[in-house]
Amino acid sequence: MILVNTDYITGKELEMLGLVKGSTIQSKHIGNDITQSFKTLVGGELKSYNEMMNEARAIATKRMVAEAEELGAEAVVNIRYASSAIMQGAAEVIVYGTAVKFVN
Repeated sequence: MILVNTDYITGKELEMLGLVKGSTIQSKHIGNDITQSFKTLVGGELKSYNEMMNEARAIATKRMVAEAEELGAEAVVNIRYASSAIMQGAAEVIVYGTAVKFVN
């Protein structure tokens, strides 16, 4: 499966199959949440939250790819990610794009 954030794939003519998306809501363990809140006092990277967001993006992408495969897609183009805070320590990540098949 080819995943790109452009609306084309060089050298390929595309047949659009439709919008596909994937999402997840992730949170951190309360212990990690407390330690990360202390980190905000001194500054620096919040590694635990960074890991959480990386994991969330991977899960959302996997779900989007599964939806594309159900449509018989060979690629997803014009991929976009968005995130939002649901509550302290929890975030939603959504990814969406256009599922396509190759004509040539």
